Amino acid sequence: MIAIALPQHDIGVREVAALSARASYVFMCLTLCWGVLTATGWIKRLTGHQAIRSAHMILAVFTLATGITHAIVFLLLREQGLDVFGITVPFTGKLRHALGILGLEIMLAITVTTGMRRFIRYRNWLRFHQFAYVAVGMVVVHSWFGAIANGHLALLWLGGITVLTPAVTLTALRFLPPKLLIRAGLLAAAPATTGTQLAVVEPPPPGPRVGRKVQVSVDNQRCKRYGICQAESPQLFQLMEDGRLRYVRDPDTDSRAQAQAAARSCPMQAIQLQEVRTR
Repeated sequence: MIAIALPQHDIGVREVAALSARASYVFMCLTLCWGVLTATGWIKRLTGHQAIRSAHMILAVFTLATGITHAIVFLLLREQGLDVFGITVPFTGKLRHALGILGLEIMLAITVTTGMRRFIRYRNWLRFHQFAYVAVGMVVVHSWFGAIANGHLALLWLGGITVLTPAVTLTALRFLPPKLLIRAGLLAAAPATTGTQLAVVEPPPPGPRVGRKVQVSVDNQRCKRYGICQAESPQLFQLMEDGRLRYVRDPDTDSRAQAQAAARSCPMQAIQLQEVRTR
């Protein structure tokens, strides 16, 4: 085997490429973990505090910034460098390069659409946003095959698995059926009842209705049955073992604050409150 001595310039560029790749990998795993904890509300269940949603975006920006840096530095190589076409168009080179390019471009597209949510139907945006899981998988494969090719597998074997394991675990929990999450203790459940409706509306409590009141409604298409509303207001919301959500549509005046807290805490924004006038 003939060893080819690289110019000192290229050695430095490759070090920058490796450092930015590792940083992007770590930020990507942290972004995925924080996103799942925020979307499901599990961080509040574990710590008692709401997750800061802006932290998810900050981590995502760091992931994209370091990922783009990793791609751009290959333009600076003097030996075996790439051109703009090579770092932006997939399937023009090796498969591992194509996976990295596709994964990064999907993440960029998701970031762009995040700022356009008001112009896109929520369900369509949510489905597209879920492609982030596919993008993460592509980038992970790209990273591991790149580590093998560059002889850095020993480093990523320890560090890469360490940060990837919680991300994969949380992602798997994210898509488990509610019944399994209830058994695992991640969701609380109320006593099971019969019926086929997704949301069961409780009748209004008896007695006079005075003051300002709110009516509660739940969007079944958005609601993912995480049970965060039950944690905020168990008197108004109950997640049952069969996966349905029982809620009080017309709570009394004293429960107004609880209904508002539950609506604010819902990560899917599935709870709507409408103020009504009373005599």
